[in-house]
Amino acid sequence: MSSEHPRRSIPATDPLERRRPRTVRRLPAALAAVSLLAVIESAATGLPPAFADQSPAYTAGLIGTRQTTAAVSPAEANGASYVPGSNVLRLADGRWRYLPEGGQPVTVPAGDKDAEAQIAESRAWLAAGTIPGRTAEEKSAAERALLSMRLLTRRNGAVAAAWYGAWEYSWPRDSSFVAAALARTGHLTEAYEILGYNARTQRSDGTWDARTKLDGSGPPDGRQWQLDANGWVPWAVWQWYRAAPRQERGRLLEALYPTVHKAAAYAAASLDAHGLPPAGPDYWEVATTTPNIGTAAPLLAGLHASADLARHSGHPQDARTWDRAARRLTTGIKKYFAPLGYPRTVDGAHGRDSAVTFMAPPFNHAPAHLSTAIDGTYEALLQPNGGVVPGNDPDHQWPTAWGPETAFFALAWSSTGERKKAGQVVDWLLDHRNTLGELPEKIDMTGTPASVVPLVWTGAITVLALSELDGDRVPVPPA
Repeated sequence: MSSEHPRRSIPATDPLERRRPRTVRRLPAALAAVSLLAVIESAATGLPPAFADQSPAYTAGLIGTRQTTAAVSPAEANGASYVPGSNVLRLADGRWRYLPEGGQPVTVPAGDKDAEAQIAESRAWLAAGTIPGRTAEEKSAAERALLSMRLLTRRNGAVAAAWYGAWEYSWPRDSSFVAAALARTGHLTEAYEILGYNARTQRSDGTWDARTKLDGSGPPDGRQWQLDANGWVPWAVWQWYRAAPRQERGRLLEALYPTVHKAAAYAAASLDAHGLPPAGPDYWEVATTTPNIGTAAPLLAGLHASADLARHSGHPQDARTWDRAARRLTTGIKKYFAPLGYPRTVDGAHGRDSAVTFMAPPFNHAPAHLSTAIDGTYEALLQPNGGVVPGNDPDHQWPTAWGPETAFFALAWSSTGERKKAGQVVDWLLDHRNTLGELPEKIDMTGTPASVVPLVWTGAITVLALSELDGDRVPVPPA
């Protein structure tokens, strides 16, 4: 099912010696909070006269069950709304449209008993957990995101990024966030199923393919794998462990510990003489020629999580090994990334990266001066429509704002006490849902949801941010 990939390494020279002769803007020494808040508040004004991308949305919502799912088209969504607490669609003419278990979408009169049964089942599932949010609007957004996460999670634990074409695969990164969000909101069974799927699809060397088919049979193509999964998966296991009942989590962890062990062992062995992971693709799924923060920060979170899980599992030697690796990685990040404001790469040639937020809770304990780096990166990546792009690497152009990357900042600020900033970004995300209340992958320069809607990753990050703002703190692996 999987193939082994040789571990890549970077030359044992100072990574900064490979810096390309390109100037990048450095972070200011300090940022006034009131200034940044003004930037956030005014972000949605002043749109340019021409837009590079006005991509339509391919999908608008979901109907179905965990066994059978169907996308709602933008045309079907016109004038429609969900019956509250469900994935049954109320059409503009008042009839209902839903997907019976194992069947095809059908349109029925309002009050149809089979549709009512599906509504009741969805509401019972929601009631079994928590719905974060300080306001009715926030709770509505969280409810919709949770229901979409549920429909995009197959019964074998695979998580489709979205229900459309090339997104109908399971990424270990996206699914780890979904597992964490479901665990945080009390849906521990589904979270554990996702972690089990990631355990079964782990390759023999401890790494993961970039994405897999939903039946777990392997990758759909030769897309280059990304090492950050070795951080995200153990972090998600730790989040589930912290949320699970004490009387049963130890027994359940036994089945996942071999996965954590292989992931952490590979991550620790990948670090070079400077304590940094190898160059390679980051969450952009674009390769870099020097180490990148989008890999280093998740691996740090994963090593800390793995060490703590090892301590709780009776594996003290593993814990010591991974603690040492985490200290080496911390030193490398502090030496090579921190002085530049945590840019995309250590050579300083590829601009800012929203992955700076991965150095913040709930992934890592924020190092000194991280808040300045996060604020500066947000300002650099902010678009006229009010969202952010993944980065400002001169080699890559992003014509639309992205939902997950914008949500990263809401999560980072909500986790570090910057509640006003976080709340304003959350408000922007909620204002840019589509008419069905779904969170998109992208938002075009007119402020319209684009690409796939919903995107499971946007929903998971937003739910975690709403949990933080609602006072349910998402824990951070101990350093």
